[in-house]
Amino acid sequence: MHDNKTEILLASTVLALLFLLTDPFMLFMPNSLHMILLVILVLLFGLFSIYIWKEKAQDEREELHRNIAGRFAYLVGAAILLVAIVVQSFQHRLDPWLIGALSGMISAKIIGILYSKHMH
Repeated sequence: MHDNKTEILLASTVLALLFLLTDPFMLFMPNSLHMILLVILVLLFGLFSIYIWKEKAQDEREELHRNIAGRFAYLVGAAILLVAIVVQSFQHRLDPWLIGALSGMISAKIIGILYSKHMH
């Protein structure tokens, strides 16, 4: 089975940076450090995305594991966005970015299915 250390390291680093960016009161992070972390986050996410996109499964079992992990990630992301939409709707403060993100995920899923059926 293929070694996933690079993928896990990149994902862990992105998660750590996201956690650092959640400081809501800016108690330990001045604006310049915040901006630097945002740039690093975008760059690392870009590397992570490239790594995931170019990755090739070595056998059918590994391909199945990747597909299952992708489904879990998609469903968890969509469920979190849906919960956020419901909660913010009850608070009468619905952020349009949440609707855009969920719409983008669903649209990408449909386009991906149509593309893969057309190409394969």
